Parts: sequence; structure tokens; C-alpha cells
Amino acid sequence: MDKDVEEFMKNVIEKNPGEQEFHQAVQEFVTTVMPYVKKNPRYQKAKILERLAEPERVVMFRVSWEDDNGEIHVNRGYRVQFNSAIGPYKGGLRFHPSVYLGIIKFLGFEQIFKNALTGLPMGGGKGGSDFDPHGKSDNEVRRFCQSFMTELYRHIGPDTDVPAGDIGVGGREIGYLFGQYRRIVNRFEGVLTGKGYNWGGSLIRPEATGYGATYFLMDMLKTKGEDLKGKNVAISGSGNVAQFASKKVTELGGKVITLSDSSGSVYMPDGINDEMWNMMYELKTVRRGRIKEFAEEYNLDYYPGKKVWEIVDKVDVAYPCATQNEINGEDAKRMVDNGLIAVVEGANMPSTLEAIDIFIKNNVLFGPAKAANAGGVAVSGLEMSQNSLRLQWTSKEVDERLKGIMHHIHESCVKYGKEGNTVNYVKGANLAGFVKVADAMLDQGIY
Repeated sequence: MDKDVEEFMKNVIEKNPGEQEFHQAVQEFVTTVMPYVKKNPRYQKAKILERLAEPERVVMFRVSWEDDNGEIHVNRGYRVQFNSAIGPYKGGLRFHPSVYLGIIKFLGFEQIFKNALTGLPMGGGKGGSDFDPHGKSDNEVRRFCQSFMTELYRHIGPDTDVPAGDIGVGGREIGYLFGQYRRIVNRFEGVLTGKGYNWGGSLIRPEATGYGATYFLMDMLKTKGEDLKGKNVAISGSGNVAQFASKKVTELGGKVITLSDSSGSVYMPDGINDEMWNMMYELKTVRRGRIKEFAEEYNLDYYPGKKVWEIVDKVDVAYPCATQNEINGEDAKRMVDNGLIAVVEGANMPSTLEAIDIFIKNNVLFGPAKAANAGGVAVSGLEMSQNSLRLQWTSKEVDERLKGIMHHIHESCVKYGKEGNTVNYVKGANLAGFVKVADAMLDQGIY
């Protein structure tokens, strides 16, 4: 590790003890950006990296709610407003038992540069709670969301901070959150994205992250004269991103051979067809069931407690859409040894630093999360635009804008990440996002 990076990380770790995910995100970013900063002393003089690693604001609060049996529960809520140099804070809310300050800070830090890459005027933020909506009734989820928003509302607004969904926060939760916000402030405004279409949402928003990452994957493959036709694609997860990634990959000629959830993984040797996709979508989105039921319905091999990356060896494209650090160095080496061509990150930071290093050293096309999965926040930004204009665009209009944004992100990565005949997409994404945000910070002075 470069001595300047080592010294920088020492300070970050001392200031943020025990927050491993945040440390990992900062280290991955600073390692690629530090050489550029050294060549451009104006960034060093203004302490841009030090300022980027420190959130502008951290809000942490109690969330008390009552279950259907009348028992009181207490959870913890968070909103980390990381950087607003290029626009209002923008980033999702995650409801999951694993949530703590370190995870929210890692997600918020990544969001700064992901949002910058879209070309839209959005700063970076993230929030959530250690509340687990799984297994809760609709009324219990509603009570929690109303309690959560009763504190959060005072920190957000359409020109201040615009949250969205993430793991555990879908259309149901966004509806309850928006309803409580509207009731408190007595205004109907674009303070949340991911809303229902009939009350201010955007078409293509549910599909956006999975579709966008697949468009980015196609652009990467084109640099090698390849496409998705006939490629075996291993997708992890079965939530929103995995659902629409599998749909778009199949439409473009790829064969999706795996899906998973927290209980285990499913192997589909013949790929997923429309009937199977519809059943999986209904199972996970409407019934909120487990992937095991999908495997049983179609007599597929089910591996309880196993990650996708433990059950596949030979695969052309790895498409992690589940959670952070799901692909480790051992997984990466095994897939590379068996002819892996590309990795596209649908989830946030799903590959460990060791895995990323193996992919890049072996010239595997590697689309990092902050570039590849920016489609979701891009269409959230388009939803904000539609709310401001009091208009709603057609599916075709939104999808075309999404394709354009993902192509722009790919071109930015190539511009800053070109190394001889290859492209280091990690370096390209980090530098492209950094330059946009850092220059805005320089223009606006010290704050």
C-alpha cells in the first residue's frame, strides 16, 4: 500500500473505529485517486480527500413503534448526509438487522461518486434502520415507517435531501413514509423517489438498477467485440435488482443460471424463461416468500445456506446483486480459472478488495458498483425532474434517458481508466466521480 494511502487510512480508522465496511469503501477509493491528487496539488492544499471522508452531517435517532400484540419495540434510525457540493443529498433508506452507522457511512460515501457519475445534480447521502420488515404485518411496517418519518421529516426536503428505497424498503414502505411526511408538513412535494406511478412516481424506476447495470455490461462487452448472446450469467439475489437484471439479460440473449436469497441458492441449467420469471417475481414481490419455493415449483437444484459463488465454477459473467462482500478472493480465483469474462456489480460493494484485485490483474472486465448500478439513482433523479416539471414521461422516454446516462458513465470510466489496451473501470469510475465533486468543492470554498 502506498505510504500516503496508508497514513490517510490510519487517520480514517482512528476516527471511525469498528466501521469495517466504511474503511473498505474509503480505501478502495483513495488507493486509485491518491496518485491523481498528488499530481494536482490544488486538491491536496484544499484537503479535498479529508473533507470527502467526513460526512457533512450525521443524524441518529430513536424509532419506537408498537406491534400487533401491543408490545413496544425500539429501533435506531440513521441519515448520513455526506456531501451536497453538486446537489441535494440523494440516496436510499435500508431497513435490515445488519444496519449500523458503519454500513450507512459506506453506502453514503459510495453514493457521492455514483450520483456524480450520472451527470445529474445530486449529492450523496444514505439512511436506514436496524428494523427488519421481513415477517412483519403491513400494519406493523406502517407503524414503524410513520414513527421513522416523524423524526426524519425535519432533516429532508425536495431541495435538501431526497431519500429513496434500498434493501427492505420497497413501494409499500415508500408509500407509508411519504404519507406520513405529507401529513406532517401539509405539502405534496417530491421528497422521496420510488413512489407509486399514480402519485408522482416514474415509470421504469423498479427496473432501473437491473436494466442499467445490464446496459453497462453490454458497453463493457462491446469493448472486446462481445455481447450477451449464449453467455452463461450467474446472478445472486432475487430482489428488485436481480429480478430485472435477469429479465434484461434474458431479453438480450444471455442465459441466467442462478438466483438466491438469504436462505440459499438455486441452479437453473437451462436458464430462466418468462413463466419462471413471473412466478419468481410474484413470489418475492407479492407473497414475500423464499427462493426454495421457486426451486420446488420447477424441480430445480436448491442449495440451502449456500451463496451462488459457492455453487458455480464455470460461468461467463458474474452478476452479484445480493449484498456487500459476497464474492471473496477464493470465489474470484475459481471463476477466473474457469474462464470468467466479466463481472458487473448490481449490489453495493459485493466484491472484497482481494476479489477485485484478482479480477483486474487477470484482465476480467470489472464494472464496479458506483458505475454499474447507478441506473437506480439515475432514474430517481429523473423522477425528481418529473416532479419539478409536474410531468410524467413514457416508459420509452425514461428508458432511453437511462440508456444514455449509462453510456455516459461508461464513457467517463473509459476516459479516466484507460490503461494501454485495457480499461480499469474501478480507477475510471473513482476518478470521474472525484473530479466532478472535488472541482465543485473548490469552486464553493471551504465549508
